[in-house]
Amino acid sequence: MQSANMLLRRIVRSSVLPFATQHGMKKDLFPLSRTLSLSLCLTQDKSCEPSEKLDLDEWKKVMKSGFQEEVSEVVSEPKELSSLAAARETLEMWRLAGRAVPENISEEQLKTFMECPSKSAKKKYLKYLHLRELHKKNEKRKMDEKRERRLEAQDQASKTDETKKGSFMCLWSRTMDKAYNWRAAQSMIFGQPLVFDMSYEKEMSVREVSNTVRQIVMSESSNRRSVDPFHIHFCNFKDDSLYHREFIKNYREAWDKLLITVTDQCYTEIFPKDKLIYLTADSPNVMKTFDHDKIYIVGSMVDRSIKTGVSLARAKRLGLETAALPLEKYLLWSTGAKNLTLDQMMHILLTLKDTADWKKALEFVPKRKYCGFVNKPVKELKKTLDLINTLKLGKGREKVEKQFAKNYPKR
Repeated sequence: MQSANMLLRRIVRSSVLPFATQHGMKKDLFPLSRTLSLSLCLTQDKSCEPSEKLDLDEWKKVMKSGFQEEVSEVVSEPKELSSLAAARETLEMWRLAGRAVPENISEEQLKTFMECPSKSAKKKYLKYLHLRELHKKNEKRKMDEKRERRLEAQDQASKTDETKKGSFMCLWSRTMDKAYNWRAAQSMIFGQPLVFDMSYEKEMSVREVSNTVRQIVMSESSNRRSVDPFHIHFCNFKDDSLYHREFIKNYREAWDKLLITVTDQCYTEIFPKDKLIYLTADSPNVMKTFDHDKIYIVGSMVDRSIKTGVSLARAKRLGLETAALPLEKYLLWSTGAKNLTLDQMMHILLTLKDTADWKKALEFVPKRKYCGFVNKPVKELKKTLDLINTLKLGKGREKVEKQFAKNYPKR
């Protein structure tokens, strides 16, 4: 008999109780268990005497205690779920009423919303989530638009490349390359030499050397496309140096086909010293005119990274003449150092060689460095410069006047 009661209790706990709690059958649970116990006893133990009685009240207490333990664990979750569902319905009602409510909200955010102490706090929290959701949508929209613009630009570039790859354009480019190469070949025989001093590798970092080589590549390209190109010399050039590796990285197979002179000798060993002029911004001598019989030397370095006067000191050690571009004579210099990039120097020298016009040549100086060209009387220039420097500096007017007197002496 006891074994039958234990078996019935296990069955009720494992199957009947969860089923009853899910379908709301709490009230009918105990009559059902009583019926099951009686029927099970009658079927399993027919030899029992009819006079033997079951203690149904005690059985009811045992079943009730087990039922409370099981139901307390099962019912706690539906209460929480029902409260979350009610909160979601509240949010939906507020959304339909036109309030600032986020479209998507997580369970953690919903629990935080439920824990808000007042209705105004709940509104503020929902407004915060709504604004954050709008911000994310705007960011995503901007990223999508940016991606679409980039794809459109790539499509247009591919279309233009396809048009350039046409038969006529290919023929035209090959013809122009032949013409440019022919001019460069003639310059190696009849052209005016232009020297790039490649002896500054140890005084620059790897990044600065890469930047310098990039500027020299642009200089060589503009020289090759000019009407009367220079004969470019790379002097003090060492094989397997950092300069060499960067040039191979930029030119690849075309490095061995360049129509320039590359040598490890110094320029003083190739050309006479009386014809050499070292162009440096630190020189006290101002270049007045372009001399077609001279050989100009340009230091292959990034001036910003090197101490002032390095190229000037090198030229003096070698006993060479130095010169600086007349920037202050033709330009109202504003701010910044008077050092120019190598490709800018190449454009200026090519323009001077072709036209001998300083104003036209100095147009290649970056416009952020000067206010304009000197084309007014000195008195008006003095007023303009005083006004500019007074607005910029405020104090130090005497220093400005001394600098102006030095730059623009009385004629």
